[in-house]
Amino acid sequence: MTSANREPFEIFFSYSQRDQRLRNQLETQLSLLRREGLITTWYNHKIMAGDEWAGKIDEHLNKAQIILLLVSADFIASDYCYGIEMRRALERHEAGKARVIPVILRPIEWKQTPFGKLKPLPTGGKPVIKWTDRDSAFHDIAQGIRKVIEELTKNSRK
Repeated sequence: MTSANREPFEIFFSYSQRDQRLRNQLETQLSLLRREGLITTWYNHKIMAGDEWAGKIDEHLNKAQIILLLVSADFIASDYCYGIEMRRALERHEAGKARVIPVILRPIEWKQTPFGKLKPLPTGGKPVIKWTDRDSAFHDIAQGIRKVIEELTKNSRK
C-alpha cells in the first residue's frame, strides 16, 4: 500500500497490437509510479494461457481507475479497441468511475472522436513519435498521469 494507506490505482492500456513497442516504452516510464506503490498496470499480454480473453479484458476494464487510450490510426481502425474498449471506457468516465486519458502516439484525426473532448497527453496532444526525444514525450505523459493520481487521491479523501 502507498503511504496514503490505499491500494494502488490500476491503469488499463487500450491499444492496438501494432503499437506494442510504444506501449512498452510508456510502461517503462511509469516504473517509478509503480515502485512508489501508486499504480499497477494491466494490458492484454497479461492474459494467461487458457483464460477467456474477452472476460479478462472486461474484468480489468471495469475495475481500472485510469484508462489510457493509446491513440493511433491502428487504434481507430481496430473494431475491438474503438468499438468495445473505448466505448466502455467512456461510459465509465462519464459515470465518474474511471478517468480516461487519450495518449496520442502517432498522428491521426482524433479530435472528432468521442474522446476528442478529453484533454490528451502528451501536453498539447503532440504525437509521441513527433517529439525529437521520445523519452521527453513519455516523461511528459508520466508527469500528467502523476497529476491525475494526485487529484484522484485528494478527491477520494473528501
